[in-house]
Amino acid sequence: MPGPRNRYSTWVEVDLGIIEANTRRLTALTQGQLMAVVKANAYGHGAIPVARAAARGGASWLGVARAEEALELRAAGIDLPILVLGPAPVEQLAALIAAGVSLTVGDEAQIDAAARAAGDQPGSAKVQLKLDSGMSRLGASPEAAAGLAVRIREHPGLRFEGVFTHFARADEGVPEPVQRQVERFEQALAALSSAGLRPPLIHAANSAATLGWPETHYDLVRVGIALYGLRPAPAAPLASGLDPALQWKSQLTRIRSVPPGEGISYGHDYVTRQTERIGTVPVGYADGLRRTSGNQLLVGGVPVPVVGRVCMDFCMVQLDRVPGAREGDEAVIIGTQGGTRLSAEQLADHWGTINYEVTCGIGARVPRVYSG
Repeated sequence: MPGPRNRYSTWVEVDLGIIEANTRRLTALTQGQLMAVVKANAYGHGAIPVARAAARGGASWLGVARAEEALELRAAGIDLPILVLGPAPVEQLAALIAAGVSLTVGDEAQIDAAARAAGDQPGSAKVQLKLDSGMSRLGASPEAAAGLAVRIREHPGLRFEGVFTHFARADEGVPEPVQRQVERFEQALAALSSAGLRPPLIHAANSAATLGWPETHYDLVRVGIALYGLRPAPAAPLASGLDPALQWKSQLTRIRSVPPGEGISYGHDYVTRQTERIGTVPVGYADGLRRTSGNQLLVGGVPVPVVGRVCMDFCMVQLDRVPGAREGDEAVIIGTQGGTRLSAEQLADHWGTINYEVTCGIGARVPRVYSG
């Protein structure tokens, strides 16, 4: 069967065996339930294949950000419990309830909307209460938890399934911000318990908290970036045994010797100083390779500089360090070649961003090719 180089200009390779192994490793570390967070097309890896691999690895739940993401998983026949981690559009609530997807609520209006969508079917809508313990993004204040729990219980169509929060600074390795949020969350949980309103599922830990703050594990951990073998932040290293699952590749489609004094790409920001071997690679900013100077690709296991401006569909590389390079050879944007690795973290550092944005930003037109 022809390989990706025979079929695609640029492509992403995802090893689902690594996703499954990472899930098993994380489940073993936490000794509890694990939610595989597959929002944003599984951080660029492909939501449906990743969800299936995570299920094989022992994930108990799936987490998404949008209603349409949840419904896409259900349409693919994936039957693990799914939580939409933020409020869903009112028009989508009935479809989510019918699909058995758990809803997030954070105020009275959202609770009442879920109840209306549930209608007269007892307990048909599973809801989880989001508390804002310090992120200042979504959810109710912890002080409002008991009152909102009462309102949920007043609606026969709602099943009060869980309470959760989200950490703003767990990836910094500094205990005080995490402790402040835990204290506020614990106060809300105590109020729920004393009123007999504590639901069966409590969760708070994202990847960084899962790896660095075991006291935040509660009944369930929500693992996103670490599931993919990528570190949450420089101060939040990965546990051993977690490997990156994604490689992003392209190929050399043209190589030519360019004489000195010739400009390369738009604007001629780069001008050859001598006769140079210039390769054209069919990957550009429309695919997610940023129009930033100083990018590098791997060719023949050697980092080679991208020269001139990155175009929408192409970039050019200087190949003098790889005299044996030929048209059709593989070019690696993220991944390993000849024992040398360019990581999503390295690319993120160069771009002044985070690895999440690098993999999420790989364009939809870039095919994902799966193994494992």
